Amino acid sequence: MKISEVQITPVEPRNGLVAFASFVIDEALRCSSIAIMTRPNGGYRLLYPTKKSHERNTSIYYPISKAIGDSIEQVVIAKYEDVTKEDV
Repeated sequence: MKISEVQITPVEPRNGLVAFASFVIDEALRCSSIAIMTRPNGGYRLLYPTKKSHERNTSIYYPISKAIGDSIEQVVIAKYEDVTKEDV
């Protein structure tokens, strides 16, 4: 799986949210509106978009396997850290 065109949009930190990300998978699928959140014990995690329907949140899309999720997280968080170190 190739992850490319990673774009990071930092936001004013609030309730753990620090940025939004988008990327392209295998030059075929763009994923966007992915929140980058801080972890309580340090580090970051990704939160994929959901839609609220009848008092219930439904996932719009997300990685099906942990291995794929981990691969995406590594690439996106590395890009986030690279982008934010420039701001310091």
